[in-house]
Amino acid sequence: MKKGIAGIQWMIFMIAAAIVAPISIANQYHLTTTETSGLLARTIFVLGIAGILQIIIGHKLPIHEGPAGLWWSVFTVYTGFIGVLYSTNIAALQALSGAMIVSGGFFIILSFFGFIEKLAKLFTPTVTFIYLMLLVLQLSGSFIKGMFGITGENGTINVKTALLSLVVVCLSFFFGKTRILWVRQYSVVFSLLIGWLLFIVFRQAPAVAHTSSWFALPELFPFGAPLFDLGGITTAFFLTFLLITNLVASIRLMETIVNPSGTEDSSRYRRSGFVSGFNQLLGGGFGAIGSVPISGAAGFVAQTGEKSRLAFLIGCVLTTVITFFPPLMHVMAAIPAPVGYAVVFVLFSNMVVMALKELKNIIRLENDTYLIIGISLMTGVGIMFLPPSATSQLPAALIALLNNGLIVGSMIGILLEQLLLYRNRTQK
Repeated sequence: MKKGIAGIQWMIFMIAAAIVAPISIANQYHLTTTETSGLLARTIFVLGIAGILQIIIGHKLPIHEGPAGLWWSVFTVYTGFIGVLYSTNIAALQALSGAMIVSGGFFIILSFFGFIEKLAKLFTPTVTFIYLMLLVLQLSGSFIKGMFGITGENGTINVKTALLSLVVVCLSFFFGKTRILWVRQYSVVFSLLIGWLLFIVFRQAPAVAHTSSWFALPELFPFGAPLFDLGGITTAFFLTFLLITNLVASIRLMETIVNPSGTEDSSRYRRSGFVSGFNQLLGGGFGAIGSVPISGAAGFVAQTGEKSRLAFLIGCVLTTVITFFPPLMHVMAAIPAPVGYAVVFVLFSNMVVMALKELKNIIRLENDTYLIIGISLMTGVGIMFLPPSATSQLPAALIALLNNGLIVGSMIGILLEQLLLYRNRTQK
């Protein structure tokens, strides 16, 4: 019974965290209501399957999958190619499906040659600290905008939404810190449901969409046969390396919570890489948004204390099954975005605590280490402030990179630390 309730909590959390990306992309590509509903259902279906595969044969950690921010960036970039490189919006989506399939192939090849294990060794406490801080800083703007009701259509603060979001934040902190164990374990679902109810009472929640069908299976190649071109293949190649960085960081973070003793499963990264490759293939085949293990899962587990693999598996199965029933999907899609942002805001606050704990794990805090952290954080945060128009003339792969201060800052941290270690070795 307890595992079932915990599984429902995982399901609600995973769906609430995943609905923004497909809806936003559908809007950018001017998809119809039916096409938007299909994209949302297929994306969540792929995320559910990806989580099942990872917990059973992949990294075997309770890390949910979500739409990769890197793929989201590339989807956005490709809207600018409609009418230039691709005749229609559907043709652009076919090219993106092809790019995801190619990325899946690269994932599998790199996993086979042990690249992911080598990259994992570079995620020292210094690099992990940099990654965590940049992750929180990069997402904080989106959280605050979402909680204030600022959207693409509405550029001003909605006072009522902001006040209700503040109430949800306070509830989330209260439930997460209470001494009542069962309340703390299910703090996320309590916060989401109460927040949803408050938004309904104050008429700030969207209406539940109606549908004529009660059952539907996800469609394979919904936009037609995937397109494979040189631009998509190049983009997929570079994006795969960046996605692997996200993958390694998410596993590394969850290991510190689930297995604080520090013993590692050396084959975990390779297994996870193979599964991630298959997940990219699924994303391309079902015309969804490519997935990646989400680092925020560490904040979820830290908040609720729910480390059970069984509960996570139940949540992934429920997430997958619910996509077969459009009415249920429409109900879940009606969760107000500000409620989701408010709850996730609290979860990511725990990430700052984890970052500071990583700082304690650095064996020798020298001036050079502080300098590496400073340069990496300044570069990463600085890139976050670049306007999208500044990179509009660059190749899609570079745009995805330069629009992601998290990845750039982390890569700079890895490079500088390795140069420091090399210098120390040569001086001995």
